[in-house]
Amino acid sequence: MTIYLHDTLQRRKVVFEPLQAGRVTMYLCGPTVYNYAHIGNARPAVVFDVLAGLLRRRYEVIFARNITDVDDKINAASVETGKPIDEITARFIKAYNDDMGALGVLPPDIQPRATEHIAEMIEMIEKLVADGFAYAADGHVLFDVAAFDRYGQLSKRDVRELIAGARVEVAPYKRAPQDFVLWKPSTPELPGWTSPWGRGRPGWHIECSAMSEKHLGRTIDIHAGGQDLVFPHHENELAQSTCAHGGEVFARHWLHNGFLSMDSTKMSKSLGNVLLVHDLVKTIPGEVIRLALLSAHYRQPLDWSDDLLESSRKMLDRIYGALRNIQLVADVRESAEPASAVLAALEDDLNTPKALSELFNLVRQLNKTDETGQRMAHAATLLASAALMGIAQGDAEVWFSGNTGSDLSADNIRRLIDERNAARAAKDFAIADAKRDELQSAGIIIEDGPSGTTWRRAN
Repeated sequence: MTIYLHDTLQRRKVVFEPLQAGRVTMYLCGPTVYNYAHIGNARPAVVFDVLAGLLRRRYEVIFARNITDVDDKINAASVETGKPIDEITARFIKAYNDDMGALGVLPPDIQPRATEHIAEMIEMIEKLVADGFAYAADGHVLFDVAAFDRYGQLSKRDVRELIAGARVEVAPYKRAPQDFVLWKPSTPELPGWTSPWGRGRPGWHIECSAMSEKHLGRTIDIHAGGQDLVFPHHENELAQSTCAHGGEVFARHWLHNGFLSMDSTKMSKSLGNVLLVHDLVKTIPGEVIRLALLSAHYRQPLDWSDDLLESSRKMLDRIYGALRNIQLVADVRESAEPASAVLAALEDDLNTPKALSELFNLVRQLNKTDETGQRMAHAATLLASAALMGIAQGDAEVWFSGNTGSDLSADNIRRLIDERNAARAAKDFAIADAKRDELQSAGIIIEDGPSGTTWRRAN
């Protein structure tokens, strides 16, 4: 089947075609490492992790997700905490990777750091200056937006509107307010590198252009990130990369995920509603968080709430519940293929809500099947289909034991079930009912089946 993706530049869904047959290059803007990642930062990491896995079924994929480890926010964090910049960035690089790993996000093939690519940035800036697309002024180097007549094509912004009142820095060394910084001077206490324009550091936008070219080439197949990066970050990347490469296409497909809000309110430090993944994973299984992030179509807004987390947890209960007590033969599991309907949903612009709907059709089919061989085949298909979204790959008993949703431990739940079953066998139905009621009052539902009694949380 054909893979379709919505291209931000073209404003429509298009057939995905890589530049080189059989090989895909993909770049995702990663974190600026001055603090822990919030849940909004996790959405692109999870969404495009699914896309990378989907593409790997057909292509060799080279996936880069960068680290911004030189930035004014990092400098400010160093001043505020009194800790060296290297210590801050090392701490939060590890935290980011650990936290995304807890959400089931696989490491990228390449994780370039900005500080390791200063030479490439300087080389690109020199090329832009030499070709008349950038100019040096007062220790800075700026991109001359007026020199690139297609500026604004990605965000669909008119340069005249930018001049009239856009939120851009106005400084005396700029030829025009919309010109953006490629290089800026550093004072002695700030990180800096020797350059033709004096000791300084790169602007944010040039970092990604230089790193993507270094590791993926002058033209990449997919450039991805959050919707908040369309302007100015990706707009500026597109402009400077196109000009530095003699007009060559920078990215063949631009993908952006939608915003995330908190109970219908934009996340804001001033409102105190910023949720850090580092804190969430201490009390909520990463798999629940991952499924919650995939519950809406990636291009649509996602409203984060306790109800969303609870519904995601219950969905995983249903999947793991269907897989419970099924012992898959290794070769059956390894040879299983995803259901065509699930695969088709994901290949249609990563339609995860549709894919989840199809996944639960598989759950219903499995639950209605009694024959052992057919149950095993259905379970293998369900597992292979869920793997496309990075969920339900753990042990079902471990899932339920670790996520009881009650004050009862898994051992105590099993003890009450055994006592209830012993009472039933002795035809002491009063005690059996009392044990069932005790479990129900703790939010535990028990179900009797041919293979014994299982339990789950109440829906």
